[in-house]
Amino acid sequence: MERNNLMLKEQGFYKGINLGGWLSQCDYSAQRLEGFITLPDLERIAGWGFDHVRIPVDYNVIQNKDGSMREEGLQYIDRALEWCRRCGLHAVLDLHKTPGFSFDAGERETGFFENEAYQEKFYAIWECLAKRYGSLHERVMFDLLNEVTEKEYLPAWKRISRECAARIRRYAPETLILLGSYQWNSARTLPELDAPYDARVIYNFHFYEPHIFTHQGAYWMDESFDRERRVSYAESGVSEAWLEDFLAPALEKAAREGTELYCGEYGVIDVVPPREAMKWFRDLHAVFERHGIAHCLWSYKEMDFGLADRRMDEVRAELLPLLL
Repeated sequence: MERNNLMLKEQGFYKGINLGGWLSQCDYSAQRLEGFITLPDLERIAGWGFDHVRIPVDYNVIQNKDGSMREEGLQYIDRALEWCRRCGLHAVLDLHKTPGFSFDAGERETGFFENEAYQEKFYAIWECLAKRYGSLHERVMFDLLNEVTEKEYLPAWKRISRECAARIRRYAPETLILLGSYQWNSARTLPELDAPYDARVIYNFHFYEPHIFTHQGAYWMDESFDRERRVSYAESGVSEAWLEDFLAPALEKAAREGTELYCGEYGVIDVVPPREAMKWFRDLHAVFERHGIAHCLWSYKEMDFGLADRRMDEVRAELLPLLL
């Protein structure tokens, strides 16, 4: 495979922000789906200077239990992409939960990696999205699945993701596809992925290292995590050099396979004082910029990480130049 010189920066997928909690990780009420994100939100994001948004979507918003597609759910995506077009933003469509699997054990989705029927529903989702949005390849990118969790799933995930890419290519030959590894899309496990299906597949990772800093106080972490512990950036032991070393194997893998890296999620929980969080952002973005790593902040509002939340008012003007 020839070396990939797509350059996500030139494609308009370089500095993004997630629309978490809208079509995913929510109560799926009409009020939420209709009102959590609206056109003024996209206008604000574009005004800040971001070039794209990542739109997490849970399968049940767009697919019925029998595997047929839900037109009313797909219309939310249609509307989102039209808003993006009007605001000059590109978009990543992220399947955040698929039948039989969620990164969140609390969703009680099981069996995807062993069950062919679940896998066919997964393929059907992406075939539908490819048919519907493949012509928008210059401004829409596909993120196959959010955060594969366990290492034991990796062999099946390699097979499934390759088959999915092949099916997408029948209808969307030019669309960029994002592919991540296990351990919640860790950069550390990314080198275990196979070579990309083709030259338009990008390696994807999420970055919340170290959790003792970025996730302190997180109520959803398991009992082995000390939720009461509070750690300053200095106490965490992290530095720009530490972050560089952590990402080095992923960078080497991408270079070896002739592709690029995209960080689909990163951020610091709202428990951390904003000025402490800025120290982590400053060092991480220094590494991103040095290596041209495209990135998408988690998240626009709420979801325990919101950039638009009131607590960020005191630092947002200083933080945005770091993110952009």
